[in-house]
Amino acid sequence: MARPDSDDNFSAEFWRSQEMLLLRSVITLVGRKLDTGSICREIVHLLSELLGLNRARILWRDLDSLTYRIRHAYGLTAQEIARGVYLEGEGITGTALKNKHLIIIQDIDEEPLFLGRAVKREHLPEGKVAFIAMPIQLPRNEVGLIACHRLRHRSRNLSDDITMLQILSTLIGQLMALHERVEEEKRVLHEHNALLEQALEKSSSRYGIIGTSRPLLRVLADLEGVATSSSPVMLEGQPGTGKELFARALHMASSRNGSPFVRINCAAVLERSFEQEFFGYERGAFPTARSRHVGQIEQADGGTLFLDEVGELPLSVQVLLLHMLEQGTITRLGAANPKKVNLRIVSATSTDLKKLIGAGRFRYDLFYRLSVIPLHLPTLQERTEDIPVLSNHFLSQFNQKYERNISLSASAMSLLARHNWPGNVRQLRNAIETVVLLAQKTTLTSSDLHGLLKDRTFNRSAEIHSTALQNRPYLSPRLTRRRNW
Repeated sequence: MARPDSDDNFSAEFWRSQEMLLLRSVITLVGRKLDTGSICREIVHLLSELLGLNRARILWRDLDSLTYRIRHAYGLTAQEIARGVYLEGEGITGTALKNKHLIIIQDIDEEPLFLGRAVKREHLPEGKVAFIAMPIQLPRNEVGLIACHRLRHRSRNLSDDITMLQILSTLIGQLMALHERVEEEKRVLHEHNALLEQALEKSSSRYGIIGTSRPLLRVLADLEGVATSSSPVMLEGQPGTGKELFARALHMASSRNGSPFVRINCAAVLERSFEQEFFGYERGAFPTARSRHVGQIEQADGGTLFLDEVGELPLSVQVLLLHMLEQGTITRLGAANPKKVNLRIVSATSTDLKKLIGAGRFRYDLFYRLSVIPLHLPTLQERTEDIPVLSNHFLSQFNQKYERNISLSASAMSLLARHNWPGNVRQLRNAIETVVLLAQKTTLTSSDLHGLLKDRTFNRSAEIHSTALQNRPYLSPRLTRRRNW
């Protein structure tokens, strides 16, 4: 604490040491935390305690008004701080704020503009009291003020006090600017994170497709990019990669989403009934045709026709399908006139159609008609970062279905992520269902899963489920119902 000013033995070295102590204290505080409030309070405290600049206060303008008020002070009561409210040009404080210039009052009793609003004159020492008002350049071209009282008769030079106030006002201004930039960056980062979370939340289940990996998001972006077109799309990928989900996603993203989505599993329709299923028939077209039947192509009119495993189409049906694509019409069996249809064809295959073309089992002209826009669906090994979110999704699904509460530890999830999944998402889904059924405890670790990974490779079978049901009498009664596995 500065000694009384009546002592004339103070040396320049002493005051310099006080200044260095003040600056070190403030800089140390700045290094610990960027809290402008704490730093400003320490500055006004040390100005009084170390340099004898008493009743120091810092002011700046209210954001929602034209008034300036005391924000931080030392040696002022709460009532005095509350009275420290000024307009631009009002008194010495308001004038310094308006003109943005340093004002020094050598004797407040001789200055008519000095208001004495915050601190009444009777609360100040007798004798000549000076007042210093040093502007602070704040962000957005705003101005603040650091002000204090000073006894006239003291051994310290006024110019030294002015220099320190200039240093501190510059420091406060820079700290305020830095604080505002940090807060703005935090605000922008918070908004960005909020948008990213929304995007990831949306992406993690867009069109019912779970995941946020780059390969998945890339194919979704490509899918959405071609959704407005009516050109045929060929979905290429291994079994279990979710071709039907992507086909439905393409339909939902298109302007046809209000019209039918019709799926035909080309591998499940007998060759002799393909024409009837595809194109339909009129009553009496053949002996057993007792009523009109609308074919699946016509059912998809206005919407999307999904040909799953299109490589299984017989050559005879490929000819008819090619004709439909070229003419845009179909003719029901037994009908005299063709019918115009407007639909989009989405095909899917897990086989190499070019090899089928080479083997004479698939028409090259139909291939190029169907694969105007080819989209490759990533395998699960190409999107391993999606395995945790997929696993949790399936866990939630099967926990609800089987009335269980099974969860996976971090080590178990890591084991799933490292495992090879030749059956892709379908195999992972089946594996999680098996885990939910066979779990002997609530939280499973990697060691709990290791045996299933090694011995059963998470393949479900009737024997596994039968054993699970027999050994788990506390499972939901729903599990004892007959199911098609």
